[in-house]
Amino acid sequence: MTASRRTFRHALANTLVASVVNSTVWFAVTFWVYLETRSVFATGVISGIFLGLTALSGVWFGGIVDRHGKRNAMIGSSAASLALYAASLAVHLAAGPEAFRDPTSPVLWGFVLLLMSGVIVGNIRGIAMSTLVTLLVPEPERDRANGMVGTVTGVAFLVTSVISGLLIGMAGMLSVLLLAVGGTAVVVAHLATLTIPELRAVPAAGEGARRTDLRGTVALVAAVPGLLALIAFSTINNFLGGILMALADPYGLSLVSVEVWGLLFGVLSTGFIIGGLAIGKWGLGSNPLRTLLLANLVLWGVCSVFALRSSIVLLAVGFFIYLCVVPYAEASEQTVLQKVVPFERQGRVFGFAQSVEQAASPLTAFLISPLAQFVFMPFMTDGAGARLLGPWFGTGPERGMALLFTIAGVLGLVLTFAALRSRSYRRLSRHYLDVPVVASPAPELAAA
Repeated sequence: MTASRRTFRHALANTLVASVVNSTVWFAVTFWVYLETRSVFATGVISGIFLGLTALSGVWFGGIVDRHGKRNAMIGSSAASLALYAASLAVHLAAGPEAFRDPTSPVLWGFVLLLMSGVIVGNIRGIAMSTLVTLLVPEPERDRANGMVGTVTGVAFLVTSVISGLLIGMAGMLSVLLLAVGGTAVVVAHLATLTIPELRAVPAAGEGARRTDLRGTVALVAAVPGLLALIAFSTINNFLGGILMALADPYGLSLVSVEVWGLLFGVLSTGFIIGGLAIGKWGLGSNPLRTLLLANLVLWGVCSVFALRSSIVLLAVGFFIYLCVVPYAEASEQTVLQKVVPFERQGRVFGFAQSVEQAASPLTAFLISPLAQFVFMPFMTDGAGARLLGPWFGTGPERGMALLFTIAGVLGLVLTFAALRSRSYRRLSRHYLDVPVVASPAPELAAA
């Protein structure tokens, strides 16, 4: 095994541990807030805050990755998470349990913001990991390497779902905080021993510090033919992500207990692993853009049918298919960007893509959660919807959430079909296929 491959696998293993910790915090705080407050609106706001801060920070995080060594960026990211988790632990120990049961409590929202900030700063690692694929893996093998990253994400989701549900159900939030502090400390210690060969970026003529701000990053993206269209295609998929993040946990918890929901989601998360392994073996095909949009069709189709009946079995089958397909959508975009964007600019472009695409999710979450709480849930409980649709669709608050899933899925299918027939899709496909294959940005590293 070459030195670069060993480094890549060590980085993947480190990312796995960090992802398990950060995802456990994210899942657990969502479960915990809902169980403490019984407010769908509160969980939607948490999703919106998380995704909104993710969207706002993407360009800045991408600039950090481009300006600093990848190892230093990853260490700084995990060290910041460690500090924020430690502060959250202090707040939890100092405040009484009653402070967390009121959805309007400033202590509750201060605590949530600390935890969400610890998770969000971990996004620097994700951007750095995408650039490490470009740095360490030859272009013909990058789709499979992105599949390995997807497999790691799946393993993290599998472990996270089980851990977060069991910890919250059996031991409470304190156990989650202790895991976050201890696990992140291990991640930082391992990174300190890891050597990552760096390829220092040399700015192009006329490109200085101004190119790291938002305006400069937009100019970088616009300079690559068709790249804005790719980001727009991926944004379509993130509208679904916002709906799921706002409503999936409340809907699932309306059908089963938190322990069962956590264990079930852990089993379903094997779909991530299956999807990632399939990409690692067979790749994404000759046109990853087409794969991206076909994946979107499947995702929206699943969203339109898995809540037609109030059934945990139907929900489980739908989520499993969804999780199998998500790695294809994510790896397709990563593979295209790694080919068409110069290495020295990839951090900013990955960060910009993350910001624009994630902006769709908080918008959806902020709109969907109050719409569900104050319109659709009453509509399907004792309103006109219960009288008109109830005989075949069912009645009750969870059927209001189910109706939103179905409507969103149908709209998403229409949007994706339109994208497949668009001129931008055809132009970007031709551009991707015309870009010459480059072995790696630093061949000597791949061969070391």
